[in-house]
Amino acid sequence: MHRLRALGPRRIVALAGCLLLLAPPLYLSSFWLQTGLFAMVAVIAAIGLNLLVGTAGQLSLGHAFFLAVGAYGYTWLADDPHRSGTTELSGLGLPPLLAFVAAVLLAGVAGAAFSPLSGRLRGMYLGVATLALIFFGHHAMLNAESYTGGFNGRTVPDMEILGLSLGDADDGLAVLGVPFGGLERLWYFGLVLVAVAALAARNLLKGRPGRALGALRDSEVAAAVMGVPAARYRAAAFTVSSMYAGAAGALLALAAQRVVPDYFSLLLSMDMLAMIVIGGLGSVAGAAVGAVFVSVLPQLLSHYSDALPLVVSAGSSEPGLGSADAARFLYGAALVLTLVFAPGGLVSLRGGRAARVLRGLPRPRRPAPTALSTFPQPSAGATTGGDTLKEHTP
Repeated sequence: MHRLRALGPRRIVALAGCLLLLAPPLYLSSFWLQTGLFAMVAVIAAIGLNLLVGTAGQLSLGHAFFLAVGAYGYTWLADDPHRSGTTELSGLGLPPLLAFVAAVLLAGVAGAAFSPLSGRLRGMYLGVATLALIFFGHHAMLNAESYTGGFNGRTVPDMEILGLSLGDADDGLAVLGVPFGGLERLWYFGLVLVAVAALAARNLLKGRPGRALGALRDSEVAAAVMGVPAARYRAAAFTVSSMYAGAAGALLALAAQRVVPDYFSLLLSMDMLAMIVIGGLGSVAGAAVGAVFVSVLPQLLSHYSDALPLVVSAGSSEPGLGSADAARFLYGAALVLTLVFAPGGLVSLRGGRAARVLRGLPRPRRPAPTALSTFPQPSAGATTGGDTLKEHTP
């Protein structure tokens, strides 16, 4: 008890949250597990982009390109040469864990190759330059068929660590009576990656590189007076951000089990920018909060489209908004509201900040009292979306 008090309330809450994240594979269905894995992908990618945009003050519209490098890099490095339909696919057949690390490094090399531009261009000029990476990457993914599989993409080899497969292996693995398939095993691998990414970014921000990048963002002249080489630090920030995107892309490939070029479009880069702005620029926690909000919202709207007004499922002929379009409207509105009422992002609403923002809103006029209310009282009802508790094996 005394040790818990010594930790402090914030650390206790963080520890309880970490322990809570270990439980979903024991209770939730495959839909929720895959949604959580996609959220982990978004968190890792958003943390990397936030280091570049929020800390270094640089704009990148090509983040999706480096996710593609990580996804296809892992697939090509870990897969064996084989034939898929009429296409001969190449591969190196490396051990999956080594292929994952190599894919992250490959994304970093791609970012370093862009450093002559990323170290010298600023703001919108860098954004336009990185925009070209999206179109170049899409063209390469469609035409380098022996590496990418072309338009149809290619399947992703399962991750394997110390002989334990993180795919749907028929080895009878069960925890507390719950059979563990690929998504359950991959969940914990994703948690480890998110923890490593967050801790590395937090240490970088607290160290000398983080202070130097913050000085460059605030004033390049002042940073130069303090002896900060602007071009070198900007190029380094772009390279580190690319490595984060590579790790996120490799995890995305493992979670989706197949990679296709349409995953890595300009819309993905724009979603990443929305994540860090909504969550909070320059904050690791803000990037994580914004990433979860933007990535989970479309999945929830798609899952509950039958129970929501004005939202229809994909491919439906009924009038209404598709789940993807509805999600973009909602987090577009969230983006505008964040910029107006909380420029520091959702993470800035901690403590009494949220109450101060709400107090700044205009108060509605109190209606005159009436004998009977014309509005019906809400009634409690069961939620939709199906059972999420798993059945335990006997």
